[in-house]
Amino acid sequence: MNIYVANVPYSVKDQDLHELFAPFGEVTSAKIIMDRATNRSRGFGFVEMADDEAGRAAIEGTNGKNFHGRDLVVNEARPRTEGDRGGFGGGGGRGFGGGGGDRGGYRSDRGGDRGGDRGGYRSERRRDEY
Repeated sequence: MNIYVANVPYSVKDQDLHELFAPFGEVTSAKIIMDRATNRSRGFGFVEMADDEAGRAAIEGTNGKNFHGRDLVVNEARPRTEGDRGGFGGGGGRGFGGGGGDRGGYRSDRGGDRGGDRGGYRSERRRDEY
């Protein structure tokens, strides 16, 4: 069973997470997710338990538990879907050309706002000059 653990203190390491879940059964992996740009914890992680029964016991025993000064939010991890990652070409609403909204994107020199009013590129010509 794959378990999602949120509200994890930034000081917690993979080993700490492993030790927290070990009393409930065999932990096959424990991983704190790190930010690629800063190499700091993102405040959540995943724990894989060898069997579902141990996983359910671990969720029950750790959800809401105070761990290093923060109350954990623990539940079964959902499978990743196609739209979970942003980036170029849309998906998450942040990358170039993706999704609109008020961030990212770009503004074309032929009108047609594709992004919003923050960030991105703006044409030198205005739409009414055509």
